[in-house]
Amino acid sequence: MSKADKLGVSASFARAQPVGVSSRRAAIAEATGAPTSGVLPPSEVPIEALAHNPLNLREDLTDLDELAQSLIVRGQLQPLAVATRMAFMEAHPGQTDGLGRAPYVVIDGNRRLAAAQLAGLKTMHIHVNDALAASAADILESALIANVHRVDVAPLDQARAIQELVDVHGSQAQVAKRLGKTPAWVSQRLALLNLTPTLQEKVETGELKVEPARRIGRLPQEQQETAATESINAVNPPRQRTRPTPTVNGVNAVNAAPPAPSPSPSSPTPRITIATDSPETIADALTAHLTPDDLKAVTELLVTRI
Repeated sequence: MSKADKLGVSASFARAQPVGVSSRRAAIAEATGAPTSGVLPPSEVPIEALAHNPLNLREDLTDLDELAQSLIVRGQLQPLAVATRMAFMEAHPGQTDGLGRAPYVVIDGNRRLAAAQLAGLKTMHIHVNDALAASAADILESALIANVHRVDVAPLDQARAIQELVDVHGSQAQVAKRLGKTPAWVSQRLALLNLTPTLQEKVETGELKVEPARRIGRLPQEQQETAATESINAVNPPRQRTRPTPTVNGVNAVNAAPPAPSPSPSSPTPRITIATDSPETIADALTAHLTPDDLKAVTELLVTRI
């Protein structure tokens, strides 16, 4: 235990004892006038004292109207996790655009801050934790872990954040371990980044669904467009004209033999009928009808849903 811990930290003691303060933090403190230690962080601050995190995972803060109305009616139920401006500037000297003069940077709760600004709230409850701003990897990881299970995080935004973590930690396996996920879970989400720009745009608009997009992302790019077209048509098959009822001498030929079907350019996708007697029966049916690559993809998808 340090001497400060034993004696109890006061503002005057903090000024007299700058031990443990880095040179960068001391320089920032001198430039901003902010104390380096010895000040009890507040639990509630004016809303203008809060800046959005420039490294926030979610590029698009969506559906704010409903959340703003909830804040007006029910109030703020959970404090924002923030870091002091000094800690953020110390860890990210090149990422300070947009902070203004706010003394705190929101690490988790940027959407709530945006909704509160929309709702006209004057103050917000916060929890100050400078450890969240220790490094670029930590701040991104904190945002990702906080948001990974939220439905409003776009799949491609999630994939880009995971790729940044891979760049920092060196491997998908390490990222999976830190996130508490399987390597297959990480690999599936990163597959979206292998899609062509055109297909990535179709994922963002919802025209191409996420699950088939992850499978398509594993294919060579020259094969992706064809696979994506098949997937989109399987979900939204093209409408066909209704054949008129054949007639014989002006009378509907109800009992007449149906006309021969026109040959289709490609055979329809076969359906798999599975008797759910046991897991072994299901596994046997899938093995008999799927290619090894598709069987592997299905296995990985099932693992992520356990």
